[in-house]
Amino acid sequence: MQHTLTVFGLSAVAVLALLYLNPDAAKKVSQLLHPETVAAPVRTVVATATPAPVQDAAVDTTQDKADHKYLGNSKQQQNVTSWLAKRYRVAGDAANMLVSTAYTTAHEIKLDPLLILAVMAIESGLNPFAESPMGAKGLMQVMAKVHHDKFESLGGAEAALNPVANIKVGAQILKDYVKRTGSVEGGLKTYVGAADMEDDSGYGAKVLAEYKRLKMVAGGKKVPTVTPPAPTQMVVKSAPAAPAATPAPAKPEQPAAEPHTDALATL
Repeated sequence: MQHTLTVFGLSAVAVLALLYLNPDAAKKVSQLLHPETVAAPVRTVVATATPAPVQDAAVDTTQDKADHKYLGNSKQQQNVTSWLAKRYRVAGDAANMLVSTAYTTAHEIKLDPLLILAVMAIESGLNPFAESPMGAKGLMQVMAKVHHDKFESLGGAEAALNPVANIKVGAQILKDYVKRTGSVEGGLKTYVGAADMEDDSGYGAKVLAEYKRLKMVAGGKKVPTVTPPAPTQMVVKSAPAAPAATPAPAKPEQPAAEPHTDALATL
């Protein structure tokens, strides 16, 4: 046994010396004893392919900016809600629901929420139960009979007086008209039903003026809730003075009256 151990020890020393002097042989032996180390270089290759998420992060950032354009932030929505509630005398909770729905819908269809709110304000004064003699209904005065197909997924034409359904359908109609005409002005003219007319009787100007005020409110500026009267109303006050100079044409009638007086005198 002692001789066997001695021979084994000497053999081991000889093998170690051989491996030390021959690196290639040592590498082959190491690979045989530890085969998992062969896969190590693959891991380094995978590690070098990780910059892709950086590009994804850039895309996500761009998407966030686009979403922010339509969603705004809580402060902006609070400013708009408070201003509309005072201007149109709407309860705070109701105004908050209308503004939130407008912003959510705007995000879904990619349309400015303040434009939607401006149309709602001019069309109905934020009255969800408003109805016109022509059949326009709700906040955005949608012609339910004409656009009944757009209400099918929202409960049918009867849903025209539902605030959420009315905003969704009205905003989609407005978006389609803006896209079709290529401008907000053209879209508003078509929305009010004046597409084939020379003008829209000032409808577009009213909506855009309200839209401008809402943009200032959303930006944190103080905007009066009561719109001052238009300057043209002051001109009307001086108009009655003109008829005072009109009695002059009565003079030519006097000569005709004189023969009549002489005739009476001869009787």
